[in-house]
Amino acid sequence: MKFLLVFGTRPEAVKLAPVLRSLKSESSIETLVCVTGQHRVLLDQVLDFFSIRPDFDLDLMIPGQALNPLAASLIERLDPILARTSPDRVIVQGDTSTAFAAALAAFHRGIRVAHVEAGLRTYRAAEPFPEEYNRRAIGLVADMHFAPTRAARDNLLAERLRGDVFVTGNSGIDALDMVLARLETDAALRQSADDTLPVAETGRKQILATAHRRESFGAPFAAICGALARLAERPDVEISFPLHPDPERRAAAEAALGDRRHIHLLPPLELPSFVRLMQRADLVLTDSGGVQEEAVALGKPLLVMRGATERPEGVEAGAAFRVGTDPERILHAAESLLEGSASGQRSNLYGDGRASERIVDGLLGRQVDEFARDWPRIEGLRRIG
Repeated sequence: MKFLLVFGTRPEAVKLAPVLRSLKSESSIETLVCVTGQHRVLLDQVLDFFSIRPDFDLDLMIPGQALNPLAASLIERLDPILARTSPDRVIVQGDTSTAFAAALAAFHRGIRVAHVEAGLRTYRAAEPFPEEYNRRAIGLVADMHFAPTRAARDNLLAERLRGDVFVTGNSGIDALDMVLARLETDAALRQSADDTLPVAETGRKQILATAHRRESFGAPFAAICGALARLAERPDVEISFPLHPDPERRAAAEAALGDRRHIHLLPPLELPSFVRLMQRADLVLTDSGGVQEEAVALGKPLLVMRGATERPEGVEAGAAFRVGTDPERILHAAESLLEGSASGQRSNLYGDGRASERIVDGLLGRQVDEFARDWPRIEGLRRIG
């Protein structure tokens, strides 16, 4: 049996790394890796950290590339690889243009598709854009759906999609555990990661902020920056803001926040450095899907700066609070948390570190031990609003 994993961005690489590790331990299968290079620099860092050596590297990154040319290039370049390798199944993850194009190209050639992190939905076509469409479109052609949570499974079942659905937990939590274990045992790696971060000022609470989604750019991004500027005026906080590598978004952040004391505008961080930054955070503000999962897993109070989230479990359980991009809501919620209205606790809400095992069991037709969270509801964040 032959599997072809296709991915092109940092989040895909992170979340497929533990799956690839589990697949490589199976002597009965051949596993090939194709990377598209949709996000080149960030992708290469993750490949190096997890010691992934691609069999195919399309290197498709072009600065400022629009979605339609990207999708066309992806399908055009992936098709001959599918023809040459003839895999029994293509494995994709999440909601990127790479995942969508690989699933469609495989479908056109009659190759079965497995979708890791399936079933996440906002049911708003432009939130997130284009990821909501991509994830739903992959669901239409996949015949094996690995849903991270029961809520995601319920979405898939309600849509009456073909194939099998498995509740596995999110493989991103497996990857987070791998990074945490390396940081715990490798002092040189831990020191190297710490050396890339700002020195935390004594007595100031540490805030981690990220904002990179397409739908956030423009007026919503300006609103987020305005909220961060006001938050930084407090005498007891310090904000670290790793920026997206896109020059236009970086320029917008620097124009709005570049001269603000106690706000550190950081370059894109390597994975160990970002995890260390999350570990020391007292509060996380993000529009990222993956950071929502990781912050909750680390027990960090979390504000979701989006109008809708495809990861509602954190909000429903009281581990996160959705504030959108309104500066007043962001500021009010952040100050409520900073003043001690809620405290976080580590959770297995999004996974227990065994998702990749379950995914491989499903791929090989073995019994899958369904993931079930075991975590109490917390009311602290729910009282903010």
